[in-house]
This record gives sequence, C-alpha cells and structure tokens, in this order.
Amino acid sequence: MGRGDLSKDEWARLEPHLPAYGCRGGRWKDHCKVINGIYFRERAGVPWRDLPARFGKWKTIYERHRRWSADGTWEKILTAVQADADAEDRVDWSQISVDSTICRAHQHASGARKTAPERGKKGAPPARHSSDEGLGRSRGGLTTKIHLASEGERRPLGLLVTPGQTHDGTVFEAVVEEIRVPRQGGGHPRTRPDALSADKAYSCRRIRSYLRRRQIPHSILEKTDQIRHRLARGSAGGRPPAFDRASYKRRNEVERTINALKNFRAVATRFDKRAYVFHGTVTVAAIRLWLWLRP
Repeated sequence: MGRGDLSKDEWARLEPHLPAYGCRGGRWKDHCKVINGIYFRERAGVPWRDLPARFGKWKTIYERHRRWSADGTWEKILTAVQADADAEDRVDWSQISVDSTICRAHQHASGARKTAPERGKKGAPPARHSSDEGLGRSRGGLTTKIHLASEGERRPLGLLVTPGQTHDGTVFEAVVEEIRVPRQGGGHPRTRPDALSADKAYSCRRIRSYLRRRQIPHSILEKTDQIRHRLARGSAGGRPPAFDRASYKRRNEVERTINALKNFRAVATRFDKRAYVFHGTVTVAAIRLWLWLRP
C-alpha cells in the first residue's frame, strides 16, 4: 500500500457500493488500483497525465472518474457510505451547519467548449451539467464556490458547486435539500436534522420561513442593518428571531469540514474544465472523509 492509498478497512467499507465488474473485454479489472490513482490526483493536484505508472494508464483512471461523475455514480456511493454510517449511529444529527468556500480556478479550468452538454451512459446528459460550468469571474480571476452542509462530526451531508459570485442565500434551500440519507431498515430517507446554524449571509425572511415550515430549529445571526431597521419600526418591527448562542458556537464544525476538504489539492484549486467533473472531484473527497473512522 502506497502513501495515501485506501487502507484495508476503508476498502472493505467502500467495495460493496462500487459498480459490478464488467465481463466483456475485461472491463474494470481492478477498482482498487484505479480509485487509489484518483485519490493520488486528488491529494497531489497533479495533471492526470503525470500519475505514477503504478496506478496503470492515466487515461483509464481519468475516464472512470469522468464517467462516474457524469452518471452520478460518485453521488450514489457517497449516499451509500452515509447510510452505513447512519446505521452504525455515527452521524451526528443534533446540529448541522451550512456555509460555503471559494476555490480559485486554475487557468486550465477555463476554455471548455460552449457546445451541447456531453452525453453519458445511454445518451443522457451529465447528472450535474451546468451551462456556465460553475465558473465565475472577478477581479481576482476565475473562481468556483462550494456550498455544503456539514454534520457534527465534520463530514459533508450535502454539497453544491456554483460560480464564485453566487450569493450563499440564493442556494440555501438547494443545499439543505441535498441532505438525504437512506435508512437501511426501510422507510423514508432522513432529510431533517435536529437543529441548524449558519452565519449572517443566510439571515433573511425567506430562509427563516423555509426552516420554520420544515420545523427545523435554527440559530442564524441577524445582520446589523436588519436589527437597525427592525428597531426603527418600533413595535411594528416585531420581535427579534430566536437565537441560541451556544448552538451558534458549533458553526466552526462546517469551517473545519471545509478545511478537511481543502486538504485535497484538486479541491482547493479547481483544475477540471467541466462543472460536473469538479463536482465529482469534491464528492470523491467527501467519500474519503466518510470512510475515515474517528475514535
């Protein structure tokens, strides 16, 4: 086993959720070697062509990553390992935190052809195709934003990739609705945490109404101008929204989740041209966080 490769315990938890090996033409002879090659590229951030020869042909590794990003295989694997953790009572539902992070996009991430969406298995478009390719332009250059919801043990429950200029509040509902952990004993998947915390960027009436409608207790810090406007209206301004300062202190958990994801250099800096491939790259990093067992 090389440095950074999947351990025996990690492989034992991951293997049951991988697609079956093909028969014709010896397709997919060794998932383990290929996935270790994908993780090497995630950690080191090297070009696909520079992968060490011990992982096999770089084209094989890249194509499997691209295909599994296109047809949603990586997302299915992430959901499966989350379900395993939930069955073992290793998911902290007591509170989740929502936040986002900016990733600088390398110059190699730009220049994708403005054509019809690439076609994946059976002619279907990629599961996470985006016409803007998730790239935003600012004075600092090209950027991409990762939005995620993290559980108490600092692992992602749901994530989205958008252009860097996207405001956090506009995709809050979409991020929370990404939380969908199946129950192995049957029944509806779990989609609602016991509580939620978020920073000032998510302080608006629409988000608070959405959380009340779903009966999710929340601690979202109110913006200074919102406090001023409410007080200026007197009794017509209504009461201040409920805020639990002790719960809000746990918001650092999502910051630490972001830090863990950005330990993968291919996540901290985007090299993938296509948005759905970069979403797959982030999902692969999230899978690794779920495979690690904490004492």
